[in-house]
Amino acid sequence: MKDILEQYKSHLMYEKSVSLNTLECYMRDIMQYRAYVLNTGVNGINTTDQSIVQAYIKALQDEGISSSTILRKLSSIRSFYKFLVSIDEISLDPTENLEAPKSKRKLPSILTPSEISKLMDQPSGKDPKSIRDKAMLELLYGSGIRVSELIGLNLVDLDINNATIVCRSSGKERTTKVEDRAISYLENYLRYSRVKLVRDNHEKALFVNFHGRRMTRQGFWKIVKYYTQKAKINKDITPHTLRHSFAIHLLDKGTDIQALQEILGHSDLSTTQMYAQLRDNM
Repeated sequence: MKDILEQYKSHLMYEKSVSLNTLECYMRDIMQYRAYVLNTGVNGINTTDQSIVQAYIKALQDEGISSSTILRKLSSIRSFYKFLVSIDEISLDPTENLEAPKSKRKLPSILTPSEISKLMDQPSGKDPKSIRDKAMLELLYGSGIRVSELIGLNLVDLDINNATIVCRSSGKERTTKVEDRAISYLENYLRYSRVKLVRDNHEKALFVNFHGRRMTRQGFWKIVKYYTQKAKINKDITPHTLRHSFAIHLLDKGTDIQALQEILGHSDLSTTQMYAQLRDNM
């Protein structure tokens, strides 16, 4: 089993390219699960069945472990069993079709792809404001970044040629890919809108308001609210709703939970796991 654990660790590091924090989290979860399995008298993780996994979840619940933490641990276990199947160590994944425990966390509103299209279609004018608003909405949904990251972007953080942006949040920096669709609207914004809105040529902010200064969170919230009403979408929507919707839609397209964690910039997998649970309940 020790050799298999080392193989799995290498798999996460070199094939999945997970961050150091994620790697440590996964391995810690697996080692804790392994200790539980051995204490039950089973020879090892690779000889378990679904009843063992279910018993482990029940044991965590009895200890008072939060639902979000249990979901994270279960995600780690699922990933490990998926790996064991891929290397022919086991033939059946005992976590397949296993129902995850319900989280008590309040679940956010999610826009359907149709509603996203309606919202994105609202800023349709050729005036500087419409062009700016279109670029901001498309970028937020087309990259899944946080609202704070969006309004914190500087001109130098945008790399049009490589379709990437550099985001900063809680003292951390990450480079994120941007969809081609959003890049085209950003180019349009830089060419026809920002040059008319900005008043100081030394302004660093990528997105500026009518005063030529950096767009504020409150200012962008009003923009989202305005276009939501215009699109006649009857949901409680905030700028962060676009990030939530982006995450759910990626899962629907087959993106695995580890990759999604990296894209969203989450340090804790349980935060990302919320989206898998939300999708299961939709």
